[in-house]
Amino acid sequence: MFTGIVLHSPVGRTFTKDQQQLGAIGFFVPYRDYKGWAASLPLLEIISAYPPAEKREDRAVPIRKDRQDWVGRMRVGTHGFIGARLTEARQARGMNGTELADLIGVSPQSVSQYEHGKQSPSPEMLELIADKLNMPLSRFTREVSHSESNPIFWRGKTTATRAARDRAEVRLIWIREIIDYFASFFHFPSLDLPKLMDSPKDFRQIDSDYLETAAASVRMHWQIPDGPMPDLLLEMENNGIVISRIHVGVEKLDAFSQWSSAYRIPIVVLNRDKASAVRQRFDAAHELLHLVAHSKIDPKRLNSASDYKIMEDQAHYFAGALLLPADEFTNDLWSPTLDGLLALKERWKVSVGAMIKRCKALSIVDDESEKRLWINYNRRGWRRVEPYDRKIEKERPRILRRSISQLLLEGEQSVSQILSAVSLAPKDIEELCDLDSGALTDDTADVRATPILKKKIQPDEGNVVNLFRRKITRISSSELECP
Repeated sequence: MFTGIVLHSPVGRTFTKDQQQLGAIGFFVPYRDYKGWAASLPLLEIISAYPPAEKREDRAVPIRKDRQDWVGRMRVGTHGFIGARLTEARQARGMNGTELADLIGVSPQSVSQYEHGKQSPSPEMLELIADKLNMPLSRFTREVSHSESNPIFWRGKTTATRAARDRAEVRLIWIREIIDYFASFFHFPSLDLPKLMDSPKDFRQIDSDYLETAAASVRMHWQIPDGPMPDLLLEMENNGIVISRIHVGVEKLDAFSQWSSAYRIPIVVLNRDKASAVRQRFDAAHELLHLVAHSKIDPKRLNSASDYKIMEDQAHYFAGALLLPADEFTNDLWSPTLDGLLALKERWKVSVGAMIKRCKALSIVDDESEKRLWINYNRRGWRRVEPYDRKIEKERPRILRRSISQLLLEGEQSVSQILSAVSLAPKDIEELCDLDSGALTDDTADVRATPILKKKIQPDEGNVVNLFRRKITRISSSELECP
């Protein structure tokens, strides 16, 4: 039984029973006045009940085209559009909703509706969005991968803006997706981190003795020779840590790291915007302690300013102990002065600032001497740029770059296939995988002018490519001379 109603129009008209029934089941009821056809859902007043009509007749009423939007006609959107991917793309480009709205010529409310799945942009609008955000169209219909529950350890969290962290976190998502793509072709190096003995259950109980022992354990476990660390990024990747470098856009966010629950591997992301190689090495060593000693910490602890500072101080100390082992560094230091420390910088590839802190930690200098060192350090203008910062070459991660190169050289995938599978802009993939600029965007990128062996040698383990221990035969210049 329908509930009987009387529909009152804004001009006081009533409607027929048929029109009343349409209103009762939620239709817009058209009526005509001196302006022509209009459409509105007037105020409903329930007054009685009456039986439904035994036979429903055709009640389709024509509505003028210029009034279609008034009846809430839904516009045709893009099939399969996923709003979360628009949020991701916007954050990756460092924009807020208002900035994106201005860029594509819609209201901020429309952008919000797109992102929350309440409205789908038209195909033409989506093409404009993809163009402005430099994203492939396929990105906006790609299923969202599962989110990570493991915490992210930010170096510089307290000074970096929320927008900067969002921009960086999106790239962490992209790195995981790239790893997922490579996982169907390669085995990455096995994870081999030392298990620290007698670790305190409460991270706040970790002291300097523990950190000295932890740094020594890492060196011993990875069989790193005494003296300066040869290539820290290589050592970390050789032992199963995936490393990427990105342009964060701000110098305050130095690095960050996270364990991937899907692949049970740690990922470290370094800031390309940092000017010096020595500070990049220190950032990598800093993140290593988070992976070794802080991986099981309750994520809520990271929201506590005091707990966060404790963890950061511990990571700072560990980085100094790892890069500057006490005995070797002390024996190498002939004078705890700025000039004496600077003389060691190229050999140890550690900043003078980090060496000052290490000298204090090892009681090589007292409080007053440390204070004088910092005063002179600032007077020389070294707080911003130290001598040799631009001379020492930055270390580069290898695993992701070699994965791309190997796929292309072995003919397993073409550039177009890689771009389609990863569904990111070529320049984004080049950055995340530490490829040379233009590696995936040159017109000849798909052309591989390399000699091909008549008989292709297959690896021992089927379709497994060893990315780090490929044997290279070197040919002397005399062998290349023509007879």
